[in-house]
Amino acid sequence: MGLSETVNDYFDIQEHGSSIRTEILAGVTTFLTMSYIVIVNPSVLTDQPGIPGADGIAISGMAPGEVQSMLAVVTIIAAATATFIMAIYANRPFAQAPGLGLNAFFAFTVVGALGIPWQTALAAVVVEGIIFIILTAVGAREYIIRAFPEPVKFAVGTGIGLFLTIIGLQAMGIVVDDSATLITLGSVASDPVAFLSVLGLFITLALYARGIPGSIIIGIVLTTLGGWALTTFGPFTPDAGLVAGSTAVSYDITPLAGAFISGLGDVEAFSFALIIFTFFFVDFFDTAGTLVGVGQAGDFLDDTGNFPDIDRPLMADAIGTTVGGMLGTSTVTTYIESASGVKEGGSTGLTALTIATLFVGSLLLVPLAAAIPIYASHIALVVIGIVMLQNVIDIEWDDITHTIPAGMTILVMPFTYSIAYGIAAGIVSYPIVKLAAGEVSDVRIGHWALAAAFVVYFFVRTSGILTGQI
Repeated sequence: MGLSETVNDYFDIQEHGSSIRTEILAGVTTFLTMSYIVIVNPSVLTDQPGIPGADGIAISGMAPGEVQSMLAVVTIIAAATATFIMAIYANRPFAQAPGLGLNAFFAFTVVGALGIPWQTALAAVVVEGIIFIILTAVGAREYIIRAFPEPVKFAVGTGIGLFLTIIGLQAMGIVVDDSATLITLGSVASDPVAFLSVLGLFITLALYARGIPGSIIIGIVLTTLGGWALTTFGPFTPDAGLVAGSTAVSYDITPLAGAFISGLGDVEAFSFALIIFTFFFVDFFDTAGTLVGVGQAGDFLDDTGNFPDIDRPLMADAIGTTVGGMLGTSTVTTYIESASGVKEGGSTGLTALTIATLFVGSLLLVPLAAAIPIYASHIALVVIGIVMLQNVIDIEWDDITHTIPAGMTILVMPFTYSIAYGIAAGIVSYPIVKLAAGEVSDVRIGHWALAAAFVVYFFVRTSGILTGQI
């Protein structure tokens, strides 16, 4: 039996009405659309001194550029590992990598707002990854996801999109703090960073609209080159912030790999349990929402909005999260960009295997990650945030019992700067409005249980217990 026959048989390619060529081209397409994560994830997770809100991982004696390059290597390994498992075990054409939104939660909320050491945050990622492996193995994750209220399922992707968008606009200087209105438009015409960010954003959106593969990474690189040219040949000095502060590169990930072990000893049991509790809800339902969103785009959901055999891609996610946390990055999840490969005909694990292989090859791009300024990398967050808004069309807006929980999910996320708060608001409101509308028969015991759990979550996150114990 030849190689092509072996590949066809293993991935059931012909049974899916596809071909090896189609699957490989689909994998290349997906990789190009999501390759920006090699640059963006390190940018989000790295502590950026002097940039408000840019909290994250900082290593003594190392410049942010060095930390970013190490995180780029870790990002690639975690993405390749999870996507390889998706290919071989789940036989799905989905790509996985450290998730946007989850990395922002890690850096801005856990490390930044709560002041938890990044090593301890990584330990929490590893522990929740192990818990997810166990829950997936016994089928509990699939059961809980099926208990997810339908309007919240379809609203999560849009809410995350708005959350990512405001993070990106803030880093680009387009949205700034305001004492009277909380946020307002930045000085776009006079701030070179904001002006170049706007220009780069519209170039990227134009490329994306033209359907050019790799449009996001092209836009990021063009914006970076524009900042370099204006600083080197134009009227601006390096102090203007148009170029990265450091281009030092390190492939040595030993300061990150295994750092979670020291994090296990840096906090007492009760506090660490509360951190796990927080990560559990954010990661669990963010991953579920993203996977459902990908299922929407790829037409993999059944008539009730459920994802058949979801336990296998969930296992790839769980293992990828565990490996990523051990190496030094935030939670791994399925990427909505996988839909681009699906639209090109990808329908089996060979697409994912192609993506995993390309991720390994992208180790050559690590020096680029250190040279990309934060405003340029965050263009990706705005573009993807906009694209994720399209999931809103699947919500039954003419049904008020769907409108309220969906609307709460979508609006609370960006306004509270928290994915978890948005999901919690939607889940808590669902059984309440169903009961008020006299449609209590639509509410299952699982809905009430999730709502009660999220009431506890709200109490833990807003009562000061978590902050006071650390």
